[in-house]
This record gives sequence, C-alpha cells and structure tokens, in this order.
Amino acid sequence: MKILNVSQIRATDKFTIDNEPIKSIDLMERAATACFDWLRSKFDTKVYFQIYCGPGNNGGDGLAIARLLLDAGYSVKVIIVRNSDKSSEDFDINLKRLDRFKDLQVNEFSEGQELPEISNEDCIIDALFGSGLSKPIEGIAAKIIDHINQFVENIVAIDIPSGLFCDKRNDHDTKIRANHTLSFQLPKFSFLLPENFQFVGHWYILPIGLNAEFIVDQKTSYYYVDKHYVQQQLKPRQKTEHKGNFGHALLISGSKGKMGAAVLASRACLKSGTGLLTVHVPECGYDILQSTVPEAMASVDINENYFSNITLTQEYDAIGIGPGLSMDVKTQEGFHLFSQNIDQPLVIDADGINILGKNKQWISELPLGCILTPHPKEFERIAGKFENDYERHELAKIFVKENDHYLILKGAHTAIYCPDGQCYFNSTGNPGMATAGSGDTLTGIILGLLAKGYTQKESCISGVYLHGLAGDYAACKNSQEAMIASDIIENLGSSFLEVLGFEPQA
Repeated sequence: MKILNVSQIRATDKFTIDNEPIKSIDLMERAATACFDWLRSKFDTKVYFQIYCGPGNNGGDGLAIARLLLDAGYSVKVIIVRNSDKSSEDFDINLKRLDRFKDLQVNEFSEGQELPEISNEDCIIDALFGSGLSKPIEGIAAKIIDHINQFVENIVAIDIPSGLFCDKRNDHDTKIRANHTLSFQLPKFSFLLPENFQFVGHWYILPIGLNAEFIVDQKTSYYYVDKHYVQQQLKPRQKTEHKGNFGHALLISGSKGKMGAAVLASRACLKSGTGLLTVHVPECGYDILQSTVPEAMASVDINENYFSNITLTQEYDAIGIGPGLSMDVKTQEGFHLFSQNIDQPLVIDADGINILGKNKQWISELPLGCILTPHPKEFERIAGKFENDYERHELAKIFVKENDHYLILKGAHTAIYCPDGQCYFNSTGNPGMATAGSGDTLTGIILGLLAKGYTQKESCISGVYLHGLAGDYAACKNSQEAMIASDIIENLGSSFLEVLGFEPQA
C-alpha cells in the first residue's frame, strides 16, 4: 500500500472528483459516512459526542458526521472554532444541513469565551484541521486543543490529529492527543514514526473510493506492507521439490552464556523453510545446539567460548551472523576476516552490528547488499546520533544509499530501508514482541528466506511481516505480557498458513 504526501493526497481527491465524476460535497459525504459507520461500531447511543470543527473541509467532515449521528439517535454538540473569517464551500453546505435539527447545540467558540465543558464520559471528535495543515496552531484553536487534551478517555481524530503534520515534523507542542485516528484511504507517513504514537493512538484506514488507478500511478518511496503485498512475494512449493531446492543456510552465532540466541535463530531459520542449516558455534555450544535443534548441522569453532574464525563458506546459499556472538577481541578480528571473504547474501544482527559500531571503517568493506537488523540504539552505534525519529529516518536513508546495504530498523512499524531509496513500513507485530530473543528469531527467518532464493528486499519485507504476524498469533494465545521469543517461532506456521490463504485457529 502506497504512502502519499500531502500534495499527492490533494491531487488524488481532485482527480476522483473530476473523473468519477463526483461532487466534492458528495465525496465528503462518503468520507463522513465511513467515519460514522466506524463510530457506530464502537459506541452505543448512550454516548454523548462533542464535535470540534474548524472552518475548512476537515470541519465539513465533522459537521456531516454530526448530522449522521443525530439521524441515528445519538446526542451531539457541535463546537465551531473559527480561527479564520473564511470557510470552505463544503463546510458551509454541511453547516446549513444541520438547520433541521432544532434542538442541536451549535456553538461558535471565539476569543474571550469560556472554554466548553467536557466530561470524561464524552466522546470528542477532532475535526479541526486535516492533513493539509502546514504551520503550527496558535490562538483560540490552540486553547481548544490544550483543553481537549485534558480529557483523554475518548478522542477520535478525523483524517489526522489536529496539529500533526502529514509529512514533516512539527516541533510545536499543540497537537491533539487522539486515542483513535480515522485516516481516509491510505495511511499518513507521520503515523508510522514512534514519536507520534502519543498523538495518533490506534489508527484505521477507511476506504472512501478514491481513484485506484490514479493512486497506482503516483510515484512514492514509501510503502505500508500488508498481507496482500507479501502474498505476491511468497512462492508456493511444487510437489516435486526436495530439500536441495530450498537452500543451505549458515548461521554463525552463540558464545558462552549466550547460546540461547543461537538456538532461537536456528529454530526460526528452519521454521521459515530453509532446506538445510549449518550452525557454526564455539565448542561450548556444540552439545546445546545438537540437543535443542536436532534438525541443524553443527560446525564447531576452534575456540571454546566464542567465535574466532570459519573457513570454507562457499557451499552455503546465504549466511547470518551476530546473535549471541560476543564482543571478544578475537571475535571482532574473526568477523572482519570472515566478512571480507564472502559473496553470498549476508544478514548481520546483534553483536555483529555492535562490532561494526566499534569498527565503523569495516562497514564500507562489507559485501554489497548486506542486511543489517539493528534496534534504534544499535543503529545509533553504526550511523551516528539523532535527535528525533524524523532525523533517524533521514539518517537511515543516507546510510543505505552510501553503503548500498539493506537496513531493518526494528520497532513498532519496523522500517525496511533499501539502497534504491524505497522504504517499507510493517503492519504486523505488537509490544509483546519487546522481549529477549525476538530479534534473534527475525534474523533466523530472514536467513531462511535468503537461503531459499528470495532476494534481499523480498526477504526483508516478507521476513519482517511474517515475524510480526507470528507475534500477533502468539499474543492472542498467550497475551502480550506472557509472550517469549519461542512463542514467535511456534506461531510461524500460522503466519505462513494465513499468508498462503489458509485461516488457522488463533
């Protein structure tokens, strides 16, 4: 699913109006109806709605929603915040349509008036400013937003929380802190950055019939990965295929006290469908690996407690390195030597990334097209400091372009940065996955897909999606609080079944 910028969203609306054809007021009605249907599914008629409307088209949406709620028997109060003497034509039309509700309170808030009373039981609808906002909110609108934010039980933002910019950072503190955001047709870029979660809350995409062909033709570097996208990438197995058709993966992992990382990554790699897996471990890890992952073959390092060297890697189709590896000096030296002598697809995680953070000059010596999977702190170690999520995003784009690597920046809506400039935000996963070993399982999944012949981009996108989906199944079964990394591995089968068209039991 594409993520469009403000000008593209505006152009999509205009193209739909001109070519469906449909009047702008009727497209607004379509959007308002989608919001009304969502609200009706969440709130019964006992709920009292206060709808705050600006004088533009976002406010017009709010007025249309008010009318639909009133027709359905809800109690509604409308507060118009005129921060400008002007109003849009569609706003005026929808305001006129409310005249038939004789008992409706429509209050116009202006400077000097007492702030509206709000109860914690009320549902607040934010229809003050839409995605076209480009400057900080000030004056009476700012006062209203600060007032609303004191009542955080139920705030629903229409299109985008007022004060939040669609494509760029707004340093101003005045933004609606919504519990729910109803976005039309497509997600907004700002929804996907962690620092904005406090404003966006849970967000939902409501289709309103914008022209699909026009959206397809829009050029963008940003995408939101959904099940349909991954379904197009996964290749069904053929009846005559054997394990040799699904690749031989090599995982270099583990050290004394950290063999659990090697076990988790190995099991995840096998569960992702690789034909063969060899795991290179220090001598202390041999018995652990053979007893916990009997499906894997073991390669033993000459060192007892940590990785130091490996030879003869040509037979493998893809290689992963890093989980539980340790930061021993000899491990760092072995990593450097190893990384200079391979040409297979390579995924680097955990201590592999930390080693690069201590030896940044080695990053340029890596084979092209490596996949690096850092969490934010690990990313800072290899790419430098950043002040906020927008800076981190720009830094990630520069990093992959300059080094010609793939970067998986882990977190909520894990972002996959590609050297061609494209960025993919993931749609699966939950906070229960913030647990020890979760990243090791992701490394294993990506390694397994690489070994099976998927490209680096395909392995990153599908691997992250399947990993998050497995976490969602695990949360359904065990709760987010009780989830451990092994639960993610155990639910990978459910992830593959769903993406491949089956519906497993949750």
